[in-house]
Parts: sequence; structure tokens; C-alpha cells
Amino acid sequence: MQTNERKTILLVDDNPTNLTVGKSILKEKFKVYPLPSAEVMFDLLENLIPDLILLDVEMPEVNGYEAIRKIKADPKLRQIPIIFLTALNDVNSELEGLTLGAVDYVTKPFSGPLLIQRINNQLELEAQRHELEIFNDNLRGLVEQRTEEIQKLQLAMLNVMADLVEFRDANTGGHVTRTQRYMLMLLHEMKRQGVYQAQTADWDLETIAFSSQLHDVGKIAISDTILNKPSKLTDEEFEIMKTHVTSGIKIILRVAEDAGESDFLHHALLVASGHHEKWDGTGYPNGISGTDIPLQGRLMAIADVYDALVSSRPYKKPFSTDAARDIILEGTNTHFDPELVKIFASVANKFAEIAKDPMLQEGFNVV
Repeated sequence: MQTNERKTILLVDDNPTNLTVGKSILKEKFKVYPLPSAEVMFDLLENLIPDLILLDVEMPEVNGYEAIRKIKADPKLRQIPIIFLTALNDVNSELEGLTLGAVDYVTKPFSGPLLIQRINNQLELEAQRHELEIFNDNLRGLVEQRTEEIQKLQLAMLNVMADLVEFRDANTGGHVTRTQRYMLMLLHEMKRQGVYQAQTADWDLETIAFSSQLHDVGKIAISDTILNKPSKLTDEEFEIMKTHVTSGIKIILRVAEDAGESDFLHHALLVASGHHEKWDGTGYPNGISGTDIPLQGRLMAIADVYDALVSSRPYKKPFSTDAARDIILEGTNTHFDPELVKIFASVANKFAEIAKDPMLQEGFNVV
């Protein structure tokens, strides 16, 4: 075993002769602290962490078994290798010590060369364990760094997809940014009030709000003629526009197939698929109702409709924020989840602040 400095050994034994003999054997190779009891050992361990402990089994007051239990229960000490010293020749006693965490047994009276070799073996193993721990930490760090880089790249690409939809729709303006802010506000308030607590216990609110950017990604598949029509859509055109939901589902599933599943894409899929469903089952694309609609979609429905109401269309002026608030409240039990409408009502004034933000004042064409 190669080392630049001598390792520190605690020799704990209630027999003075064993302490004298042990120190004599070890002092040329190690820094040795001969200690007459476990109590004295624990006092020293308050200020010194040794490289190894030689611990007598049969000691008065606190024996070796009791001492090792205490050492292994302490996070600061549990990694110290412990070799038991014993005059017993008992398999059951040896098994008990190993079970408690001892790394080896040496019988007394001990042979000097054998004791040194046993110590060197354990110190070498401990050095290898430490090196492996460092290697694993470094490897884990590299994996985490690489994973973070990949995730940032994926999120950046998905962000570009959301921007592409907004750029194509001449009337959307700051819709994606506004609805993302509305979503995050609803999520935090829902969490604060403990609504749907069990269902959202493991949700990362920032991830869900960010995923809402893709709620209209299917509009990529809608023609500019319909997407940017300067007047109200015909019934036929409206049916075509409605297909942006199913197109969005297909796009997100395709991304997940190529890039791998993630919480971001999981929530994005539920937001996109559910944000045009209605509480009473009259929405689209599937006409589902109540809590069968994904919670992410029910949240997005409020954010989406509110933004549609307070934004300009070519054929209508924007509603006031007060009027938009009242329309959302009137949609309780028909369009919107009644529990989420209560959440909205408690932050409606903050929604109004976002809607009036001059940096986000653009039109929005929603169906």
C-alpha cells in the first residue's frame, strides 16, 4: 500500500498489556492512539477521525458490540473500518461482529506481521472504496451535466416550435407568454389552497407552465387562409380549425417518440389534448366531461379563454378584464371546472395585470 503519510489507528482495549504490545507493533508504520475504553474512544472521536479502529470485544461498561453499533449509527463515523480484537474463538461471536459492520477479526494474543497485514488490507480496500466513490461522483456529475445539456436543447427546440405557431398566426401576439403566466399563477394558487392536492403532489409547477407553450402547436398544420382569416370562420372552416388539437397531439407524441418521454412532454400532451374540452362534455375533440378531462387541460381552458376574451380579433373588440372575469365565473359547471373557477376568482386581479401589460398587448385569434 502506497501512502504519503502514516495512517491513524485507534487501538481500544481495556488490558494495558495489550495496549503496550499493540502500540509497539504498530508505531513504526502508523500513528497509534492506545485507548483504555470505548468511552475514551468516543471522546477522542469528537475531534479526530481515524483511518481505522482496532476494537476489543470484551470490555467493561461499553463492550465492542455496543461501541460499533454507536459508530455505525453516526454518519460522520460509519465509514471507518473496524477490526475486532478478541480472545474468543467463537464462530457465533465473530458472525455477530461482522453483521454489525466489522470488516475483520484478529485473535489475541496477536501476531505482529499478521496484524499489520490485516490492517494494510483494510486500508487498501478503504482507499479503493474512496477512489471508486470519487469516480462515481465525477461520473454522476458528467451524466447530470450531459443530461441537463440535452434537456436544454430539447426545451429550446420545443420553445421554437411554440414560437413558430405564434409567428404564423398574425393575431396571436403575446398569447403564448400570457397564457403561460396565467397557468403558473393558477398552479401556484391551486397548490397554496390545497385544491387537487393528492393529484398534484409530485408536480413541478414550472415544468407544467412551460409545457403549456405547446397547447396550440397543432396550428402548424392549419392553412394560413384559415389561421389568419380577417373575419369570423364559417362552420366548415371552424371544423378544420378544431383539428389543430388532434394535430397537436400527434406532433407531441412524435416528439416523445424521437426524443424520449419526459415530464415536460407528458404535461404538454395533456394540456394540448384537454384545453378545448368542456366540463359539461360539449367541448372537443373527444367530448369528455368533468374530471375525465385532464387537470392540465382544465387549467389551460381558463387561461386560454380568458386571454381570448381580453384580446382583439379582426371582427371584435377586446372585452374588459372585469367582463372577462365575469364570463369565466358564469362558465362554472358548464365550460369550466368549478373548483378551478374558485381558484381563478381569487387571482383574477393578477390576471388583469398580465392582460394589461404593455409588453404583451397584441391580438389573439382563438377557437
